Amino acid sequence: MHVRLAALAAWVAAVVAFPATAADRLTLDDAFARVSFSHPDLRLLDSRGSVLSAESQQAAQRPALVAGATIENAFGSGEYSGLRGAELTLTLASVLERGGKLDARRAMAQSRIDALAVQREAQRLDLLAETARRYLAVVAADHRRALGAIDVEQRQRTVVAARQRLQAGASPESVLLTAQAAQARAELARDRASQQQAAARQHLAALWGERVPSFEAVGGDPLVLPAVAPMEVLARELERTPELVRFADERRIGEARLQLARSAATADLDWQVGVRRLQTTDDTALIGGISLPLGSRSRAEPGIRAAEAELETMSIEREAKGLSLYSTLVEAHGRYEVGRTEVQRLQSDVLPRLARAEQAAERAYRAGAVSYLEWAQLQSEQTAVRQQQLDVALDAQRALIEIQRLTGQAFVTPVAAASSGDSTP
Repeated sequence: MHVRLAALAAWVAAVVAFPATAADRLTLDDAFARVSFSHPDLRLLDSRGSVLSAESQQAAQRPALVAGATIENAFGSGEYSGLRGAELTLTLASVLERGGKLDARRAMAQSRIDALAVQREAQRLDLLAETARRYLAVVAADHRRALGAIDVEQRQRTVVAARQRLQAGASPESVLLTAQAAQARAELARDRASQQQAAARQHLAALWGERVPSFEAVGGDPLVLPAVAPMEVLARELERTPELVRFADERRIGEARLQLARSAATADLDWQVGVRRLQTTDDTALIGGISLPLGSRSRAEPGIRAAEAELETMSIEREAKGLSLYSTLVEAHGRYEVGRTEVQRLQSDVLPRLARAEQAAERAYRAGAVSYLEWAQLQSEQTAVRQQQLDVALDAQRALIEIQRLTGQAFVTPVAAASSGDSTP
């Protein structure tokens, strides 16, 4: 896992070191770099690391030495009035910790520091996944706008043909008006996609705190869906995801907490040494003392049982989380494979046939062999299939993002790969 974290960290460092060359062109890697560098959730975890480091230093401290001074037989009555009979005692005291309490505190503090690295990696992967999803939304809106432009161009040809037939007296005015209405609807869909793209850009820029986005997303083709690893390979990668690795760190914390609870069963020794001045004889003498609390083991038993139960519960939680993540991975892998197959079939089989059919219908309409309704229906069908293909591809892309988040792989989506000339997931 440490090798994987190091690789991902090096990948992010490379992204940060090579930002976009133009301020108005934003690739997916550039978006990752901005989020990794500036998002407050990650900075908060870095600050938490400073807190844990200070707590670790505090846990490594031994019990303090306590210096004391005691005066006795002073300011009384008779021969003890004033300071004539006063006795002054100077002492030095502390606690002798037993049962390995110091080592247990150190181990617990260090295990919490180690767990923070995995927690930060899990948080980073979640943020990268969210960044990829928002970037995909920008690219999706751009492609919807392109599909809208294609539909507008088709409807414009229909309007031109309907006007020619109206002028020739071969078609009523209602056909031309219907064609113009269809063109207006296509223009509305295109403009709506433009508005959606602006909103998606704003949503993406919010991840790094940019209020007025000045970039243009440089995305590839969302229809590019390369093959992914088989399910059994991804399942093995799942074992190294931070969401499961954190249970190992939490178990180490639990074991340290158990050791600390067990150490409480061994009582600490309070000791004290000092020197006393005897006023009556003007002599000095050493004093010493030691005390040991009774019943430490019985008082420690509830804490020990609680720590043992917490360890057992953690094992069950890890098993449940593993099943949940595996189910999510299976579902995402299935969605991706089904979507990839559907996109390829639509591209290679359905859309070419519809394109030829639409072209044939246009020739037939201009020749008066078919009605406007037949041609318009084919245009609508072609537009609907293109939109269906894009929707399926986008769902597959989102499934791929989820696969990468679950397996802890570096985020190189087909959208990003196509823009850099690499289509490997």
